Amino acid sequence: MNFFETIRASFPVSALQEERFAALDGLYREWNAKINVISRKDIDALYEHHVLHSLAIARYLYLNSMEEEFGGGSILDLGTGGGFPGIPLAILFPQARFTLCDSVGKKTIVADAVSRSLGLENVTVVNARAESLGQEFDFVVSRAVAALPDFYPWVKGRFRKGILYLKGGDLNEEISALMARYRLRNSSIHTWKLSSWLDETWFEGKLLVHIEK
Repeated sequence: MNFFETIRASFPVSALQEERFAALDGLYREWNAKINVISRKDIDALYEHHVLHSLAIARYLYLNSMEEEFGGGSILDLGTGGGFPGIPLAILFPQARFTLCDSVGKKTIVADAVSRSLGLENVTVVNARAESLGQEFDFVVSRAVAALPDFYPWVKGRFRKGILYLKGGDLNEEISALMARYRLRNSSIHTWKLSSWLDETWFEGKLLVHIEK
């Protein structure tokens, strides 16, 4: 299935949401020519490597009946880069309030410009480090900005419900180190293989890690 067939089969999407998803290709190509935030080989695989990868979080939420809880909450996307996973999720969950945060200013310029061009009123973009954010969120989302034991302290105490973290590879050692260092209970950490939803080769070995409060 192509991208639009996949999202129609996976989520309830409106015509406006489809229009916004369709606009992503042109917007990111335009901005990537000015400020390189996506590698040149990846820009041609934008929907697979970035948009669908981001929406794997949404698919996990729907499979676990968490979409209403997430969709009505406040979400921090830490290390958003050019807006992933935050912008695709903001398109899909218009009632959720998203804060897209990155410490690299040129990346937040792109994320802000894209979200504004799409008319996403539920998105705020900030150029800051996680430790400088003085608020708490319902959920934190992110895409592989650091090893889990390094990432967790950046957001510890800043989420009420959970972390949804996209990462690839063998995470057993990272998860064991995370649990030992922060005394997390085994039942609070769940992993989900993205290949159970998306059968493209690129998704093999990629996981979503859900850390409950």
